Amino acid sequence: MTSFIFPGQGSQYLGMCKDFYDNFKSSKKIVEEIEDITSLKIKKILFEDSDKLNLTKYTQICIFTASIIIFKSINEEVDIQKLNIKTMLGHSLGEYTALAASKKLSIEDAAKLLKFRGQLMHDAIKPNLSGMAALIGLNAKKIDEIINNENLNVYIANDNSPKQIVISGMIDDITNSKDFFLNNDVKRFIPLNVSAAFHCNIMLEAQKKLKDFIDRTTFHNTDVSIISNFSAKISNETSNIKWSLVNQMANKVRWTESIDSLGKINDFDIIEVGPGKILSGLIKKINDNFSIKSINSVEDLKLFKNGFVDE
Repeated sequence: MTSFIFPGQGSQYLGMCKDFYDNFKSSKKIVEEIEDITSLKIKKILFEDSDKLNLTKYTQICIFTASIIIFKSINEEVDIQKLNIKTMLGHSLGEYTALAASKKLSIEDAAKLLKFRGQLMHDAIKPNLSGMAALIGLNAKKIDEIINNENLNVYIANDNSPKQIVISGMIDDITNSKDFFLNNDVKRFIPLNVSAAFHCNIMLEAQKKLKDFIDRTTFHNTDVSIISNFSAKISNETSNIKWSLVNQMANKVRWTESIDSLGKINDFDIIEVGPGKILSGLIKKINDNFSIKSINSVEDLKLFKNGFVDE
């Protein structure tokens, strides 16, 4: 079996998927479709406007667009049914891409949800009041112990790997926590260039508003299961998928456990689809038994296609 995975915020870069846009008619069609759905100038943001690309209210829909473009191109070039895809997952907003790629959500509904989600997260709190920081060197359990023992007012937002944890909180609390972490075996403390503290209780009000939107959205039954960021469990039940998607916004991304869930079903072949190769790097730190291919350029797709044909 093979699983597709899709990246989240932080993987964006100006010009992502441009080579697909230039070489595949389907890519142009997807951009036009998402522009019509969202009333946003997606093409201009993707290829020309780095300032907007890095604003949360635009970043999410642009990464989704790029990832879906690449996924559709793969579908055109190879018969992915031969890969026996049973599971898909994504990091944070990437979970929405997984739902669209698996046809549990239409591209139209996924785009609407992500535009709304990005705006909610952008508006959840005034800029520069809250933030996030990456902690290098310890796993989530150890970080949680430090937070509790030192009574720190911060939250684990992303359990990315056994050696990389991201925390969220108010800027002052993030700053004040630095020495406590560094004095307790954290190797590096890296403030992140984000507009707010995601995946923590600061997003609770935004999560409630998102729930109403998700409840009104049609989800479809397909043969592909989804691994939830919120529960790290594999499910093909629509009610579980929707419930997990709602709770994802104000709770930590359990990426390490999600990848462990793949290992437990002996699904060790992974294809990362979308801009960058961040997830491939994280997975190698979680379990080096996985075989991972990253497809984020036309050249990557050509290499994958040639290898696929050879098999």
